[in-house]
Amino acid sequence: GYDMYHEYGGCPSGGVVAGITYVEGKQCIVVANDATVKAGAWFPITAKKNLRLQEISMENRLPIIYLVDSAGVFLPMQDEIFPDKEHFGRIFRNNAVLSAKGIPQIAAIMGSCVAGGAYLPIMSDEALIVEKTGSIFLAGSYLVKAAIGEDIDNETLGGAATHSEISGVTDYKMKDDEECLKTIRDLVGKLGPRPTLGFNREKSLKPKVAPKKAYEVYTENGAKPYKMVDLLETFIDADSFTEYKAGYGRTICTGYARIDGWSVGIVANNRELIKNKSGEMQFGGVIYSDSADKAARFVMVCNQKRIPLVFVQDVTGFMVGSRSEHGGIIKDGAKLVNAMSNSIVPKFTVVVGNSFGAGNYAMCGKAYDPRLIVAWPSAKMAVMGGAQAAKVLLQIQVSAKKKKGETVSEAQEQKLLHEIQAKYDKQTTPWYAAARLWVDEIIDPAQTRETLSLGIAMANNGRMDDQYSTGALQT
Repeated sequence: GYDMYHEYGGCPSGGVVAGITYVEGKQCIVVANDATVKAGAWFPITAKKNLRLQEISMENRLPIIYLVDSAGVFLPMQDEIFPDKEHFGRIFRNNAVLSAKGIPQIAAIMGSCVAGGAYLPIMSDEALIVEKTGSIFLAGSYLVKAAIGEDIDNETLGGAATHSEISGVTDYKMKDDEECLKTIRDLVGKLGPRPTLGFNREKSLKPKVAPKKAYEVYTENGAKPYKMVDLLETFIDADSFTEYKAGYGRTICTGYARIDGWSVGIVANNRELIKNKSGEMQFGGVIYSDSADKAARFVMVCNQKRIPLVFVQDVTGFMVGSRSEHGGIIKDGAKLVNAMSNSIVPKFTVVVGNSFGAGNYAMCGKAYDPRLIVAWPSAKMAVMGGAQAAKVLLQIQVSAKKKKGETVSEAQEQKLLHEIQAKYDKQTTPWYAAARLWVDEIIDPAQTRETLSLGIAMANNGRMDDQYSTGALQT
């Protein structure tokens, strides 16, 4: 991924090309090893990406197709991928659990499947193998020679003929890649019907505002205040928005809408500077007690009504200071986090701008199980903004130098400040976040509607708990 594993020459896309798509009219997940990246070897991020895709499959009961061509674990980093709970072995555990849940898994052995990587296709429901290129074995010919002295070539050891006609490990022998892919399509096309959750959907209406107008509402650096409703109108169905508590807690915009016909509840940060009825000025993008209270209530109502939730993030965090602390901002924020964390309806998150600190948490960041979380190219994700963080880090570093008896001039301080901020700003970009799977994808703002519709259709295949409970809720 982006800016990762420099010491090993990088690992583009984690060595895996994957996504959610349609095969023969059925929504599926496809996971394909990229053998041009370190022979398809598994880096730590490769395992993380595969586990995320299996998680999406499990939550939404989507068939998953594996196109396998992998040399197994990347040995120089084996300690970071082999033994822990969320490491390589978890993938095979998930294979078994997916199968037990009745979620179809089809694997095509199109290249080498070595060592632990040999289990993934064989723990799938059905396995295809391509003649001459596909092979599968726990140990390759060189290791067999070293271990037991047996001379054998890879094709005889674990090729298509061996596993289709002798061992019975694979189910279909394919003459080439093209036949293999056609057979996969045929198998998927013959899958039986699946029950759905029956989420409310009506005829789709185009947005009132053209999706590309989003570029005009949200400026690239995000400095210009804007009305969140104006942004929502670029991806929700025309005239479908019914705002909830429109005059209260206005730094968060809540309401019901339709996206491509699907009924959704929207929780979105409003970036306007607001003067409330009490005469208090409230900064846009900041969560106050009243907005947290409103959003928590709305999330609970959507769960009662079984309506999927869409969170739109452009948040700098919760309001600070004595007035907020005395007003109970911590308990009001906790109420929102509780209501959102315990949601039984599917949640989706779009990061359009800032996603800082506890604001990320309250607005359904990655830690809170969104079915999909996507980011616009304008997104920034961090504990706090770059300028503020750089000043804090500068104070720490200058203090450490002074304790050692070193003097720091103003020019040196400025140089250090710029270095710290440049590094910090690089780490807040959506590319940095996506490479580490903090978000599932970076999307063109004009694709927001299409992406959310695909996600809701996906979630409609899943299952949902019968009862919504928040436990001990702060009041």
